[in-house]
Amino acid sequence: MSTPLVITRFAPSPTGHLHLGNARTALFNWLLARQTGGRFVLRMEDTDTLRSRPEFATACRDDLRWLGLDWDAGPDREDERGPYAQSARGGLYARLLGQLQASGQAYACFCSPVELEVSRRVQLAAGRPPRYAGTCRHLSEPAQAERRAAGREPTLRFRVPDGVGVAFTDLVRGLQQAGAEEVGDFVLARADGSAAFFFANAVDDALMGITHVLRGEDHLTNTHRQLLVLQALALPAPQYGHLALLNGPGGAPLSKREGAQSLADLRAAGLLPAALRNFMARLGHTYAEPGWMDDATLAAAFDTRHLGRAPAQFDAAQLRHWQQEAVQRATVEELRPWFVGQVPPDLAERFLSVVRGNIVSPTDAQHWAQVLFGTPATIDGQALAGVNAVPCGSELARECFTDSATHAAFFAALAAAYAVHGADVKALGAAVAAATGAKGRGFFLPLRLALTGSHAGPELQPLLSLMPAALVRQRLAV
Repeated sequence: MSTPLVITRFAPSPTGHLHLGNARTALFNWLLARQTGGRFVLRMEDTDTLRSRPEFATACRDDLRWLGLDWDAGPDREDERGPYAQSARGGLYARLLGQLQASGQAYACFCSPVELEVSRRVQLAAGRPPRYAGTCRHLSEPAQAERRAAGREPTLRFRVPDGVGVAFTDLVRGLQQAGAEEVGDFVLARADGSAAFFFANAVDDALMGITHVLRGEDHLTNTHRQLLVLQALALPAPQYGHLALLNGPGGAPLSKREGAQSLADLRAAGLLPAALRNFMARLGHTYAEPGWMDDATLAAAFDTRHLGRAPAQFDAAQLRHWQQEAVQRATVEELRPWFVGQVPPDLAERFLSVVRGNIVSPTDAQHWAQVLFGTPATIDGQALAGVNAVPCGSELARECFTDSATHAAFFAALAAAYAVHGADVKALGAAVAAATGAKGRGFFLPLRLALTGSHAGPELQPLLSLMPAALVRQRLAV
């Protein structure tokens, strides 16, 4: 017997830029599809005409591509199940809404927002959860006509069957149940005729063949309503799994201040997509393997049974760790944008071999490019963002000596040795030791400070070998 094809989806609303929470949801759905050899669908839920913007939809696709999440169908990859933008599916929604109304499973509701708010407050004051009171549930045709004549445009509500309960097994949280009185009649279409989220989201999943939906736990209460809609339309329901939300270091919901940057922000900061995939794959999902995994391994080991119910914690230190891991595995071409224009193109590979262990971000790479090549803070007259001149030279090593004379003698001997031996650190050390007695830390620390301005950094021999001789002589001069 063949295994049914798993089809997942990511369905963002293009009302802003993707952030870490959105991206993690997309990644989990992508991993589940790829783990089984299934399909991953991208759908734009752009029915919010006031907030949805085409540029956000474009940015979303660009961010997903940068993150390395490809899709098998979407707004730019249409097939027979599309269109994959909800704004283009209005006719389909209207037909299905008409079907529910014709069968008596939906009815016109003329209650104003003010009337609904008053009802909500009365229920809360009585200690009851706010549910629609059913004011328009049994309106006669003449009563409806009277309200229409008065210019009142109705919404369309779903008629929840009396005494009917709804239950489903959540992939993360197990059995979930709700009675009809807990759900209450809910809005299917707004007064302007546009489909509400509960409705459009549910029927699109069914008609697009979605088999599994992983989404945030804030959608958990929507699921009972959506299952009722699908049952009324005789449409198949996917398996739902509701993911714990992301919390910041203090335990509160993740805020922008605590790390909820947009993917565009993270990309601009130089984060590598492979680092982000390894980081996010472990936010609320447990892997037996604690180390680095490529995409195939991340997907193969992904299991909905390993999704946790407790809130996932954002940890900036962990994100930095995975960035370090990604940098160690990145190709020269992947990292070249970090230092383009600052390192001679023919030396890019050697440069990375020297500094790779000391860089995590573009700023780090730019720093070491200046250390090794004396790159100015501008190129072709344009300032390099985040780049400042790196202080280097023999004066920085004065702290290593008891007096100025000893300092001057050391660097005079070092400069003379460099003129003879070049970048041979072992030979330089022997010559300076013979001339001044300085050796071990007494030799290496002043040399490092003069060349790099730092107490620590890449190994000195390859670093010195890569630096232009004129720059070395300048930094060794007293």
